[in-house]
Amino acid sequence: MRTHRIILDTDLGTDVDDAMALSQLLGLSDVDLIGVTTVYGDVTLRARLARRIIALSGRDVPVYAGRDTTLSGREVWWAGHEGALYDDLETERVEDEDAVDFLVRTVIAQPGEIDVVAIGPLTNIAAAIRSDDRFAGAVRHLWIMGGDFVGDEPEHNLRSDSAAAEIVFAAGIPTTITGLEITRFVEIRKDQVDRMGEAGDLGRLLVAEIEQWWRFWNEEWNVPHDPVTVLTLVEPALFAFSDTGSIRIERVGDGEGRTVFEPGEGTIRVVQRIDAVAVAERIVDAIVEAGTVAST
Repeated sequence: MRTHRIILDTDLGTDVDDAMALSQLLGLSDVDLIGVTTVYGDVTLRARLARRIIALSGRDVPVYAGRDTTLSGREVWWAGHEGALYDDLETERVEDEDAVDFLVRTVIAQPGEIDVVAIGPLTNIAAAIRSDDRFAGAVRHLWIMGGDFVGDEPEHNLRSDSAAAEIVFAAGIPTTITGLEITRFVEIRKDQVDRMGEAGDLGRLLVAEIEQWWRFWNEEWNVPHDPVTVLTLVEPALFAFSDTGSIRIERVGDGEGRTVFEPGEGTIRVVQRIDAVAVAERIVDAIVEAGTVAST
């Protein structure tokens, strides 16, 4: 029985962890992935990439392209390798409906039933909040990969559109945030990558994506930031969470924001501890399941 009804909001295509998170969701038996929305930069390309990954899993999940520019006006960072490993992407179907319209329509029609997992800049989520004042109250829970609640390093997702993040944090949505200080406890190493590579066409594609990302950073390991965030929803026993409070973004330098959690009044909690070994294994297991099911 699928117990979690989820919309994934993603900037898939740059860091491989978005592709891993989508594949992971497709391999979890208790997840009903009802839609994927893309954000930040070339959202149509990102949507077509998502559709290809979904097709390789043997599934059919609708994908919607969303906001391509940030509310903050900050320039989109583009690595340059997005889509390089894929042929004939123009054949992949992207829904005509705008991602923000889909988010608002779907969540409001089923209040309290749908979780939104946001693993990119929060531009689409902020636009949905602004579009209809019923949206924030209808989201069951919002799960965000973003921020760094220990160090001073601005994290990419919140840094990329701090104006959108401020709108989301002020909306009163029940929210769990997984910061860099938590995700960095988890690493995907070569032996685990090799195991993924044995899981059909999807596994082989993810291995190619991972190796491309390794070459980009001249490393042979990577942090699965986004898949860790997915597990805070589906396997909460592997984590410890703070009490609820609020988030503020400190302005520094050229407008980049450092995230600060303030316990007390508010609807936001942050992840505080993690079973890193178990989390890494659960991520790989779900991805292998998605690829294996599709290949049988």
